[in-house]
Amino acid sequence: MKERILIIEDDEAIQRILKRALTYEGYVVEAALDGESGLRLFRESRPDLVVLDWMLPGIDGLEVCQRLRAASKVPILMLTAKDTVQDRVQGLDAGADDYIVKPFQVEEFLARVRALLRRTEAERAPVLKFADLELDTRTRQARRGQRVISLTAREFDLLELFMRHPRQVLTREMIFDRIWGYDFSGESNVLDVYIRYLRQKLEAEGEPRLIHTLRSVGYVLRETEE
Repeated sequence: MKERILIIEDDEAIQRILKRALTYEGYVVEAALDGESGLRLFRESRPDLVVLDWMLPGIDGLEVCQRLRAASKVPILMLTAKDTVQDRVQGLDAGADDYIVKPFQVEEFLARVRALLRRTEAERAPVLKFADLELDTRTRQARRGQRVISLTAREFDLLELFMRHPRQVLTREMIFDRIWGYDFSGESNVLDVYIRYLRQKLEAEGEPRLIHTLRSVGYVLRETEE
């Protein structure tokens, strides 16, 4: 299931940039140009994360943030040109989970979005399940049926990414960005090595394959080949 993100930002140019970047990353994005519309969209769509501008027409971002926090634990990333320590404290005290000052780099914005979603994903679903595979994000332990599987930290992170996006094609670029934190160069075989390690552990007793290769594209977690 793709995460839903709501952008409440009155600068249409910035809104378009953020919406394009988030959509490219695979998120489902909705947007509002003012606080009142943003609150209505929030009630209708129940997003997984809200990107909120402070300086909004009508109901300002600070009040929107307070209303959202009173009604929900949804993570809120606040955008603003206000950059003093007092401003940051005021935004965080209003209920924002993170705070980014304009102008900012899209790469940093996306990294903050991913960090907030990772934090809430673990709270929403501590035990991930797919077919006969289970992954406990609290104990960082994996099981296939009754068999306990020992994973390294990197193997765990990779398997968790697949299990949070079952039956979705994950491109090599996306996996490198989410797990290693840098753009895929097109030459490194480190991902292939870790996929091989995971398969060996998941299939150690002859179990059917779950991580499948899509040549020249990436990988997908699903029950059978198609």
